[in-house]
Amino acid sequence: MNPIIATALFKGKTYLEYRKLLSDLLLEKKSTAAEQTEKLTHYSFLNEGRMKRLDKTLSLSKENTNKLKTLQKEYIWLVISEGWCGDAAQILPVFYKMELASDKKIDLKIVLRDENEALMNLFLIQKAKSIPILIILDKQTGLVADHWGPRPKGAKKMIEVYKKNFGIIDEVAKTELQRWYFKDKGISTQNEIVEIISVLES
Repeated sequence: MNPIIATALFKGKTYLEYRKLLSDLLLEKKSTAAEQTEKLTHYSFLNEGRMKRLDKTLSLSKENTNKLKTLQKEYIWLVISEGWCGDAAQILPVFYKMELASDKKIDLKIVLRDENEALMNLFLIQKAKSIPILIILDKQTGLVADHWGPRPKGAKKMIEVYKKNFGIIDEVAKTELQRWYFKDKGISTQNEIVEIISVLES
């Protein structure tokens, strides 16, 4: 296993530990950010509500559930995230539901981007520290089998078009992105990840 990945994995939190960390910080009116700002804390409060809702309402398709229940190999999913990230708030609950459906074939661990710069630098997207990033490790070999992120193809396309038309990603774009996630109900994320896993299984 890459030593940078191994070091990060050692610090990794389960989904429930991650959720508790975010909630505890918010009680102090803080976010996971290295530099605390009112704006990032505000995003964290919004994301707390989103994750609570998704934890209660999100479901996997029957087809994806069946595929996850019949996995032959075992995987570690190492996710780079932050509590203030709007994409992460929509995607991590999906990963957690997929972990639960896998009958212990998937072990989900989450680390913070700003505390793991060396890891983040291994998975830059067009030189940007975009998150969340899912790193899929073969549990037996410890090798990176694949990675995915920071958002599903449909959401990525929407943001690309908005930036092309307006030149920036502003609050309007962020609101439209959250609407996209709300309508999608986690389907695109689970479908794309199951597709990756199916290739690895074959």
